[in-house]
Amino acid sequence: MVFSSTIFLFLFLPLTLAGYFICRGIVLRNIFLLLASLIFYSWGEAGYVVVLLVSISVNYFFGLKIAKHEDNKRKIYLFLAVAANLVLLSYYKYANFLTDNFNTLLEFTGSQTIEYDPVHLPIGISFFTFQAISYVVDIYRRVAPAQKRFLEVAVYISLFPQLIAGPIVRYGHIATQITNRKVTLNNAAAGIRRFVMGLAKKMLIANVLGEVADQIFSSPTGEIGIAAAWLGVLCYALQIYFDFSGYSDMAIGLGRVFGFKFPENFNYPYVSLSIQEFWRRWHISLSTWFRDYLYIPLGGNRKSAARTYLNLIIVFLLCGLWHGASWTFVIWGLFHGMFLVFERVGLGSLLALCPRIIRHTYLVFVVLISWVFFRADTLEQALAYLGVMFGTSSADGLATSLSFYMNNKVMLALAAGLILSTPIYHKIKTIRINPFGTASNNASLVTANAASIGFLILSMIAIAGDTYNPFIYFRF
Repeated sequence: MVFSSTIFLFLFLPLTLAGYFICRGIVLRNIFLLLASLIFYSWGEAGYVVVLLVSISVNYFFGLKIAKHEDNKRKIYLFLAVAANLVLLSYYKYANFLTDNFNTLLEFTGSQTIEYDPVHLPIGISFFTFQAISYVVDIYRRVAPAQKRFLEVAVYISLFPQLIAGPIVRYGHIATQITNRKVTLNNAAAGIRRFVMGLAKKMLIANVLGEVADQIFSSPTGEIGIAAAWLGVLCYALQIYFDFSGYSDMAIGLGRVFGFKFPENFNYPYVSLSIQEFWRRWHISLSTWFRDYLYIPLGGNRKSAARTYLNLIIVFLLCGLWHGASWTFVIWGLFHGMFLVFERVGLGSLLALCPRIIRHTYLVFVVLISWVFFRADTLEQALAYLGVMFGTSSADGLATSLSFYMNNKVMLALAAGLILSTPIYHKIKTIRINPFGTASNNASLVTANAASIGFLILSMIAIAGDTYNPFIYFRF
């Protein structure tokens, strides 16, 4: 079930909101949220809700054990808990990848390959596994106490707004909210407006540009011209941003309706002036998770320069693998890790001497190249596509003109995407309009509500008439 589906918007969400507000008391509301979350997950993954329940049970058990002991047994239980989470994730996410690559090696040596039934990837396993690891590590670090009741742990790991595509909510940030939160009318209204804005990002920008990106990337590279190739990766860059940030907006908005405050996940990453800044703005919950639970434990930048560079490469190699079990994701992660190292070695100092437009051009250029690896189905396709982008591969006179992909709808979505990927809209919406020159919260609120209604109507029209409605990050 996706947030932009009719079944969610017109059945699941209204029933869930009604049931939640009918319930009185935090315990009843938590029970209701848990049941709703399990129904939400099992809608498309009925057989794999058991995996989610196993993850919850294992981490609940180890959380209690870690909290109970004061000696070295705490470390042993933490190790076992993290290992159990990683084994679960590795089996479902990487078994096919490892087996396929091992079979390739066997074929090369002339040996008999292994026959196997492909392992299905449960939706959202990367997200709820990282949350589960956060739970046991934060207990170990005494950032937050262990939950004594299974219910609270289950709600934390399975909460449906952010269950299958984030943001990754760390246990230490939300522990008190699970057992003590308030629902107010103002927060609920603000949450609904945030949800509608995310839905509009998804339906009116991401989906429109995603169709263009899919058309171009699915075409034979011999039929793509240079201009079309750059258009394809630009559309994909905007698609993935508005798709994922739109989902994050919807998740944060829904969380606010239920009384939770989830962390922000995006801060206009495409206005960055370096790769380092980009990762402070892109998928913030993931980048800070890797920083606090992997980079710093590895030593961070506290040791030698060479060790710092190695730590960065390790982190982004694993970041790439977290996104998907494919060599394209490995290259994507290493690509970002290498540029982070380059910026530390001296590129960053050199860029600091350049005008802002040069630094921004550098960032956009590097990120767009990296998105080719992220989007391509195979490493061969990524390299061929890059060849077209840089003119080293000929289109043999068959290149499709840009007019084939561009129409009024696409041009409007492209313009909106380019503008809204900057803080311009954020600055405009903070302006209070009043004929006497004084601040007017009421006028601002009326404008915000009117805009939300308009965006909701346009999004509903798009949902009713559009069969193209993917969520990119669901496969992670």
